[in-house]
Amino acid sequence: MSASNGKFTASIKDRFNQFWNWRTIAQLIFLVVGITCSILAWNTLARNMRSSGLAISFDFLGDPASFDIADTPFPYQASDSYTRALQVGLINSLKAISVSIISATIVGITVGISRLSTNWLLKQIARVYVEILRNTPLLLQLFFWYSAIFLSLPSTSDRISLGFATLAKDGLTIAALKMTISSEFCALVLGLTMFSSAFIAEIVRGGILSVPKGQTEAAKALGLSNFQTMQKIVLPQALRVIIPSLTSQYVNIAKNSSLAIAIGYTDIYRIASTTINQTGRPVNVILIIMGTYLAMSLTISASMNLLNRQFQIVER
Repeated sequence: MSASNGKFTASIKDRFNQFWNWRTIAQLIFLVVGITCSILAWNTLARNMRSSGLAISFDFLGDPASFDIADTPFPYQASDSYTRALQVGLINSLKAISVSIISATIVGITVGISRLSTNWLLKQIARVYVEILRNTPLLLQLFFWYSAIFLSLPSTSDRISLGFATLAKDGLTIAALKMTISSEFCALVLGLTMFSSAFIAEIVRGGILSVPKGQTEAAKALGLSNFQTMQKIVLPQALRVIIPSLTSQYVNIAKNSSLAIAIGYTDIYRIASTTINQTGRPVNVILIIMGTYLAMSLTISASMNLLNRQFQIVER
């Protein structure tokens, strides 16, 4: 009985020692320091705002916004509240981010595969595409697409026909859907797509190169075409390397969408800036913006982590 008690006590000690190792202690210290710094920062912020005659309150969100918004996904009037105005900006941001992520992924995969093509001309074109776009500031690219391309288009009365749609200075009009996509939205999506696709292309190229060449040789020995080899053999294995890196690019697209203010697109950041100017509540509005972008980034990361688990090798 005493021997079994001794073994039980030793087992408890071993588990205790395994748990309270230096890594656990370091993590606890870091957590305590982080919470303490957050509390001190919040108390300092609240004290400074009180001394300035302000308060950390969001009552102003119910006041009339008193400004118009050009691109509205749902009915909005200047008499509506700041909350509704920010909702318009949020939907506009989500539209631009979603379209940019999808289009950047498609273009990035295409360019990444082209970088490994046996066709010399196609390979060099893809290389030039990547080197120019990823080494040029995104803000400069947005200015180029908006000012040099869309603002130089003819007026509404002299629209350019594209068959399924028409193009003019005010944007892209799709007659079948009876809708007009603004020039600001088009320039933003085009800029985010091309800039991000250059980085995605290199991620895809690196992921493909990580697949052992023996896999490709075995596929050719089985009589599979290059397209079938890429689709069924290479890409499924490369995705295990590609997806984690894609997460960072998708999060960057969400954050970089705030540059839309430079070309006049009414995203949440631009509407928030107008709200700050009218209400004189910079800290309050900035907290809302920080929380919004944090929520978008965490949502993208969580979604990509779930996707990544589907492609990881399950050990048996």
